[in-house]
Amino acid sequence: MKKKPILVIMAAGMGSRYGGLKQIDPIGPAGEIIIDYSLYDAKAAGFEDVICIIKHSIEDDFKAIMERGAAKHLNIKYAYQEIADIPEGFEIPEGREKPWGTGHAILAARDLIDAPFGVINADDYYGREVFRNMYNYLENAEDGEFYDYCMAGYYIENTLTEHGSVARGVCVTKDGYLEHLDERTKIQWQDGKIVFTEDDGKTWTEVAPGTPVSMNFFGFTPSIMKELKERFPVELEKILKNNPLKGEFFIPIVTSDLVAEGKAKVKVLDAPDRWYGVTYKEDRPVVVAAMRKMTDEGLYPEDLWK
Repeated sequence: MKKKPILVIMAAGMGSRYGGLKQIDPIGPAGEIIIDYSLYDAKAAGFEDVICIIKHSIEDDFKAIMERGAAKHLNIKYAYQEIADIPEGFEIPEGREKPWGTGHAILAARDLIDAPFGVINADDYYGREVFRNMYNYLENAEDGEFYDYCMAGYYIENTLTEHGSVARGVCVTKDGYLEHLDERTKIQWQDGKIVFTEDDGKTWTEVAPGTPVSMNFFGFTPSIMKELKERFPVELEKILKNNPLKGEFFIPIVTSDLVAEGKAKVKVLDAPDRWYGVTYKEDRPVVVAAMRKMTDEGLYPEDLWK
């Protein structure tokens, strides 16, 4: 008998640009945080089991919020992403404070994941329909000749903030499947156009509206854990050599590499909803207003977990 899909939430990011622990910043009418909306939508889609990846330093506050609401309706477990969780033989460079990225985050849950799973960021609002699409796909996901993965593909213009640059995985697709994904760490609006830079702003490249991008909402079978375990030491060597204080092990890049190597097929699930997130402090009022509007329109109750 197939095991029901799991939802994994990456909530250990430091939120350095935002200036605080954005994962636990209330934005809803009854004090909900963004994760509450993701969990509410996930539950409606069929998810019952959730793994939250956090840091020990926010454990008490985070668990208190979950126990106040979502944990009464979902089976929530915790994994811990810590900078010291690295393979034997490696050392943490002096001055390094942040963990090692989204691939490293998923590895933190390696002992808890035993079924197909969706993975999301804690500080992003994804929209309701995509959770249903993800759950339905994962219910039938099964590795064969290729790993059977999927991802939500958002229209790039629906995923940007007016207050600075963001990181997005820009997708190239064919017949509904991912061909490759280019991680752009600095992409933004500029004079009414969408542009990215790879040289700290010396030059900019335009991206067309409608281009699908990754918002780190992926669907995997457990086979991804083996690949992450094997690839992390290789990538860690590169990080320590090239960017020891800020380099990261990105799950979108791993996914794209697996497609390029002929190991995985990644179905791109259409996600036309507007993204909301709190990358910067200035984003918070926009998100609060959006949640208020959706509540007034009846999409969500005044108190999600009442």
